[in-house]
Amino acid sequence: MTEPTQDPGTAKISPLRPLPNLIFASRWLQLPLYLGLIAAQAVYVMHFLVELWHLIEAAFGSQTALQSLITSIGYKTAIPVASLNETVIMLVVLALIDVVMISNLLIMVIVGGYETFVSRMNLEGHRDQPEWLSHVNASVLKVKLATAIIGISSIHLLKTFINADNYTDKVLVAQTVIHITFLLSAIAIAYTDKIMSGIAAQKH
Repeated sequence: MTEPTQDPGTAKISPLRPLPNLIFASRWLQLPLYLGLIAAQAVYVMHFLVELWHLIEAAFGSQTALQSLITSIGYKTAIPVASLNETVIMLVVLALIDVVMISNLLIMVIVGGYETFVSRMNLEGHRDQPEWLSHVNASVLKVKLATAIIGISSIHLLKTFINADNYTDKVLVAQTVIHITFLLSAIAIAYTDKIMSGIAAQKH
């Protein structure tokens, strides 16, 4: 008569020895880093609301708000800007989109990093659980972060091209090269992750 096998999920976990336990507990040192990123995101939210308020005020004819927007986006022209025009609106909206994309990047780092490297958040079944969090690991997180960085770089490059008169050719070429470098790096990371996933699947 064979003895019943014990379910691995219910197997008794032996306590860690003091040194391994200390090393494993050191992961909580990352907690202040993630809390700091939350504070940084709060600053981005405040910046977004201030810029949005200035845009609304400028739309109603406020010269003070208009000059504040022109200064913040670095827009320069030989003819003084007397009212809100399409170029200024486009640059301000792109700046707001840039803030949103950076905020999304922060969320991925905070939530994904905490889930992967610190502690489980036990969000299974929660209606607001991010779709990508259910299968997140270090490799998936790197690919998603690389993709987000490409999006942010694209917004910056588009802002530069719209406002190209205020930049030298050297700056335009440098930003384009940097963006292409980000793109190639993301492709390399994704390809490497695909190869590693294939090797892991073959082992199983």
